[in-house]
Amino acid sequence: MSIKIGDLAPDFTLMDTEKNKVSLADQKGSKVLLLFFPMAFTSVCTTEMCNMRDDMARYESMNAKVFGISVDSPFTLAKFKADQQLNFTLLSDFNKEVSEKYGCLYDTFIGWMKGVSKRSAFLIDEEGIIRYAEVLESAGDLPNFQEINSILEKK
Repeated sequence: MSIKIGDLAPDFTLMDTEKNKVSLADQKGSKVLLLFFPMAFTSVCTTEMCNMRDDMARYESMNAKVFGISVDSPFTLAKFKADQQLNFTLLSDFNKEVSEKYGCLYDTFIGWMKGVSKRSAFLIDEEGIIRYAEVLESAGDLPNFQEINSILEKK
């Protein structure tokens, strides 16, 4: 399945690091930036999430909620969030259902791991419509945050 700009964002409910259920449907009225990432504690993922942490005031000022999503367990994500002092919600897609819905799941990652999220970014408007969609094949690449921020600033 491939998500395109203009599509209605597929709804989901995932567990956060405090084991609370978080649903996309509950975010209506806010802009939402979903950032799928392969694995907590890896170098590029840590860099990406820390950059988001350091730039969070920008997103808050534009009424945008940021969610980091990986297939790591909530327990691993809680440790990652604490260690990196992340100031936004991390969600566990441990069962890989949401990554699959959004078309951002590797068949195999680094040659042998099955079902790891591809680094991806989806910007969703207040009505639940996809306004930006990027699924990266290389885990070493980062989403185009300049473009994401440009779209956010226009709205």
